[in-house]
Amino acid sequence: MQQRIEAALAALNPEHLQVLDESHMHSRGLQTHYKAVLVSEQFAGLNSVKRHQKVYATLGDLMGQFHALALHTYTPEEWAQTGAAPASPTCAGGSKH
Repeated sequence: MQQRIEAALAALNPEHLQVLDESHMHSRGLQTHYKAVLVSEQFAGLNSVKRHQKVYATLGDLMGQFHALALHTYTPEEWAQTGAAPASPTCAGGSKH
């Protein structure tokens, strides 16, 4: 699934793309939770909601094949200033109860 997500997101011509499988941090099983760090000029002038919508549209039907996708989207200029996405929080265990 990770490779499929990466292949689909390549359509956004990313300058940087990192997709991490973070399923081990959650209780829903394997290949369920992902984190994507995406740097693309296509995000210029878009707010975070529009950026995320662009990613969701690019992924299309893949979105229904996993539980969660944490998105960190940047323009090249933002990435040059930031250089790293924030760490993912520890799972609160909502589905463990």
